[in-house]
Amino acid sequence: MLIAATDSQAVTLEWALSCVLNHPEVFKRARDELETHVGQDHLLEESDLSKLPYLKNIIYETLRLYTPAPLLLPHSSSEECIIGGFKVPGDTIVLINAWSIHRDPKVWSEATSFKPERFEKEGELDKLIAFGLGRRACPGEGLAMRALCLSLG
Repeated sequence: MLIAATDSQAVTLEWALSCVLNHPEVFKRARDELETHVGQDHLLEESDLSKLPYLKNIIYETLRLYTPAPLLLPHSSSEECIIGGFKVPGDTIVLINAWSIHRDPKVWSEATSFKPERFEKEGELDKLIAFGLGRRACPGEGLAMRALCLSLG
């Protein structure tokens, strides 16, 4: 678990830096937010993260476009069920294609564009499934987001 978490964070941070550097307007807005709310007097601390929503949005958008586990983790149906109109027998391995869902133009406007501001809208974060959903979601999401925000900031 430790190796998987470390690799996922490293890959996400690399993609985030790449996206920010390729979008100067995003870089400027993130830098302005940091200078306004943190300043240059001290290093970014965990207590500062609540004042940096745009920085979090950059990470959410990176996770949307470049999900570290594009097929999420495999799940097994405990009993027969219907998923997306398909009958799934019990004890069947189910894979969720998060990469496809995160780039679906029916779900996201301008689905292939890097636009962190999309997460300023109400309900957009509910469509992000990079950490899975429900009771089987990744228990390390909170730690991962803090570590990514601190590293990127």
